[in-house]
Amino acid sequence: MPHRSTGPVFDLPPLDVSGVSTLPDLATVLRALRRRHARQRRDGELTYRELAARTGWSTAAVAEYLTGRTLPPTDRFDILVGLLGATPVEQGMLATARDRVAEQHRRTPRRPAGSGQRSVPRQLPADVFGFTGRGEQLAHLDDMLAGPAPTAVVISAVSGTAGVGKTALAVHWAHRVADRFPDGQLYLNLRGYDPEQPMRPTDALARLLASLRVTGAEIPVDVEDRAARYRTQLAGRRMLIVLDNAATVEQVRPLLPGTPSCAVVVTSRDRLAGLVARDGARRVDLDLLPLPDAVALLRQLVGARAETEPGAVATLANLCARLPLALRVAAERAAAHPDATLAELTAELADRQRRLELMDADGDPRAAVTAVFSWSVQHLPASAARTFRMLGLHPGTDFDEYAAAALTGTGPAAARDDLAVLARAHLLHPVPTARHGMHDLLRGYASQLAGAHESEDGRRAGLGRLLDAYLGTVRSATELLDLADPRRRSGVEPPAGAGRPLVEPGGAGRPLDGAGAARRWLDTELPNLAAVATHAGTSGWPGHAVELSALLYRYLDGGHYAEALTIHSQAYQAAESTGDQTGQAHALLGIGVAHLHMCRYERAVDPLRRALAVARRAGDRSQQARVLTVLGNLERLRGRPGPAAGHLRQALELAGSAGDDAQQALALSNLGTVDAQQGRYEPAVEHFARAAALSRRAGNRLGEATALTNLGLAEQRLSRHRSAAGHLERALAVFRQLGHRQGQANALDNLGSVHLSLDQPHRAVEYFTEALGLCREIADREVQAWVLNGLGEAARSTGRPAEAVTHHTEALGIAADIGVREPQARAHTGLGHAHRDLGDLDLARQHLELALAGYTELGSLDAQQVRRALAALTAPADG
Repeated sequence: MPHRSTGPVFDLPPLDVSGVSTLPDLATVLRALRRRHARQRRDGELTYRELAARTGWSTAAVAEYLTGRTLPPTDRFDILVGLLGATPVEQGMLATARDRVAEQHRRTPRRPAGSGQRSVPRQLPADVFGFTGRGEQLAHLDDMLAGPAPTAVVISAVSGTAGVGKTALAVHWAHRVADRFPDGQLYLNLRGYDPEQPMRPTDALARLLASLRVTGAEIPVDVEDRAARYRTQLAGRRMLIVLDNAATVEQVRPLLPGTPSCAVVVTSRDRLAGLVARDGARRVDLDLLPLPDAVALLRQLVGARAETEPGAVATLANLCARLPLALRVAAERAAAHPDATLAELTAELADRQRRLELMDADGDPRAAVTAVFSWSVQHLPASAARTFRMLGLHPGTDFDEYAAAALTGTGPAAARDDLAVLARAHLLHPVPTARHGMHDLLRGYASQLAGAHESEDGRRAGLGRLLDAYLGTVRSATELLDLADPRRRSGVEPPAGAGRPLVEPGGAGRPLDGAGAARRWLDTELPNLAAVATHAGTSGWPGHAVELSALLYRYLDGGHYAEALTIHSQAYQAAESTGDQTGQAHALLGIGVAHLHMCRYERAVDPLRRALAVARRAGDRSQQARVLTVLGNLERLRGRPGPAAGHLRQALELAGSAGDDAQQALALSNLGTVDAQQGRYEPAVEHFARAAALSRRAGNRLGEATALTNLGLAEQRLSRHRSAAGHLERALAVFRQLGHRQGQANALDNLGSVHLSLDQPHRAVEYFTEALGLCREIADREVQAWVLNGLGEAARSTGRPAEAVTHHTEALGIAADIGVREPQARAHTGLGHAHRDLGDLDLARQHLELALAGYTELGSLDAQQVRRALAALTAPADG
């Protein structure tokens, strides 16, 4: 094809950047520069993948820069405009424009709630009641933000012993300066000195990225890539990050932003010398409260009685070692006994401390706080004291009365009363959703008490009841949500001869009042369920780990892919340890499916092949069919329809011989998709209709909704738009009832396409926009690429080709990054039509040729439409 002739790029007039003041403005100029560079080099635009290869950045980062979602850091911006062919003069003008955008971004006021703009994280815990003193340290922190704009990230390391009030200081100061950070505040407890495993940097980055609306498949695998993506997300933003309870410099360093508009406060018992020496952190050393401040805090907490016994208050402050945590616990002990004088209470504490000091051969400087805890716990009612001890065994981070009841073997009402007593004594603290948490010092102390006062059998029985309660509630929740596998028994079958008992269906756990309550419980408890699965698998309850994996499979499949990897991986290890082949196959399937959803296709292959091998050794035809169906879907996504159909036909035959209607339906649905992608819509309709009927017969509502979604899509391609819309609306209603967000996104995307075909583009945009929001929530990048292409087609149909270019460009970047070929071809098609509408026929031709190559390689009939569009494009020029 002929290309329009152009001179060298330095002979072209400079770009007009005078009106650039926002990120979208800047992105528009960058895309124009990219198009100009493509004409100059005469072999197409630099793709996201090419730019990523030349820079070492991720393709996702390149896409965010060129679509205006993220402001590139200065050094990256300079590299990018150089690669895109900007002249030296233009580079200077563009750098000025970038600085103008950055300044405008810094000045942008906080967005009001409900404005529809990108949500701003506000993660700070509640400010501490009665915060007292620390004036010098607060002033030191204030100094961080004083003076001219910083040229490097401002970091403050607050260090001090346990219980000295590091978190209270950091959170109190953060609330004071929150308005200086209009882009939000992030808070993360790194659990550096937690009795369980401290949070790994890779997990911490996943949490932080999720707070910045980067989740699932958008989160890179390796810690270095995650750190780079995190820095990219923070670039140009004014944010405050509080990293609480760090153990080491190595735990913190990957979590530091790279932009000077952010500030970081780190708290740790360690002095973090490396953070000061290498990263320029300013140390704030926190010592014991000065005696006047400790006395003032006690007076505020105890009330009027403190005014009448000043000597006793001072003595009590010293007995608490002037540690704020101990002072608060002791003050509550005093407030709970209004009839006793402070002198009497102080004498009692002093006596207990002397006894503990005699037993403390190591001279632990925290003996004072242990004494205060001991003193407080000693005066608890017996049931509350035992509840406190048993809560130290909980493997998760927070709990409700039902978990406490399971640990103690009591009822929820009694557990609720005990939790209230413990909260009043400051031995627990409240967390959102009417739950409780425990300071790591208190948790460690509670665990020690459990070891000293509860027998090994008693501790194991309590943990067994807790695991049973979680398992029972998961079972109830998945049944209420129609997410239970109808083929599974209530327990996990042991392999022949293993002698492992079934997990009993008892331990009902928390009662759930309907599907809504079930969904809320699962969403709230998911971090605890991951911790419980890990504890079960490593501490002698392998059956519980395997059963949790099996019961949660469909729930996790609906968008919780990172947690799915944790839970299924633990289940596989547990099943392997007991020789449970069925459990191994199911867990490996779960691992492979999670990777598949996260578009990590190469990583999905190995666990799926291993799952198939295990299922074959076990002679489990139904499980073989399940794995082959997923392998078929994987091959389809990789653009290999022949191998995909081969796997799916094997799956259909195995499922039929096993009498497994649900699995036959799933294999048929996927076969229909393969047919549809190759333009065989009538056979696809037959497959989808049969799949819906089989799913209905099997009581599998999720499978039925999936088949109806696909049926609607196939009928749309046959121009049966009204019928298609009916099937899709039925599917959407079921997905919403089930809370299956990925299914909702698929149905909404297809409804958008149907309404485009019905010449209702504004209605289509409503569906696409809702689908896009869901895709970003669950980080389903494959569906996101489809939806963005739909938005591009809707924009072009309403006369907005420039907006269509933006949407199709973002879709192309995502699809190329994850290696999904059909959305790439569709994006090139949309870009070809949009550039034709904009009058850039050379660029239109390039994109349509790429689309034709992609569709031809896929064996898609869409290639014919693209070929006709190319012919129409070249006909005038040839004439």
